[in-house]
Amino acid sequence: MLVFIDDSGDPGFKLDRGSTSHFVIAMVCFDDELEAEKTAVAIKELKRALGFSEQEEFRFFKNSKNIRIKFLQAINKFDFRVRCLVVDKSAIYSDELKSNKNSFYAYFIKEVLKYSNNTISDAKVRMDGSGGRNFRKNFFTYLRRELNTDDKKIMRNCKMVNSKSNVLVQMADMIAGSINRAENKDKKDHGVYKDIIKNHIEDEWPFK
Repeated sequence: MLVFIDDSGDPGFKLDRGSTSHFVIAMVCFDDELEAEKTAVAIKELKRALGFSEQEEFRFFKNSKNIRIKFLQAINKFDFRVRCLVVDKSAIYSDELKSNKNSFYAYFIKEVLKYSNNTISDAKVRMDGSGGRNFRKNFFTYLRRELNTDDKKIMRNCKMVNSKSNVLVQMADMIAGSINRAENKDKKDHGVYKDIIKNHIEDEWPFK
């Protein structure tokens, strides 16, 4: 099993001064590695058709409405599952989550992997990110401790990758952005993107 994770929104809590009202963690799950490869090829072919360079990324908040729609239509025919956690930040009261960005990210990534109704098992997890060696070590240790037991192994391994070289992490970004945009009713296009991929959304969990 391959799982690609990305987020949409920010971890800030200055909701009256520009911080996003919602934060979304999206997981794109492939039960077949060959299907993941086929999807990646289709994304690369779309990139070439649009005249993108090799290093140019698909990013929801950087791309136009037209490109977002073309991207989602291109991936829609493949077999993948989407599981996502939608966080309304006005409902968060933990001082640790509100003040520590690393704790915020780690906690919600753990949550979306852990509470999957047993649909995530022995997964190879890939997500966009960097950070220093100590941060990565502590983060991966935290996930293994929280997710894996002697009786149950949710995560086989986890790696942070550069999204510029991983189009399936870019796919997770585009899907997370689509779901987050659906929460922003003030935007005219709020209902457009999520509707294209709605049949792939296995679970959308509003965290409260």
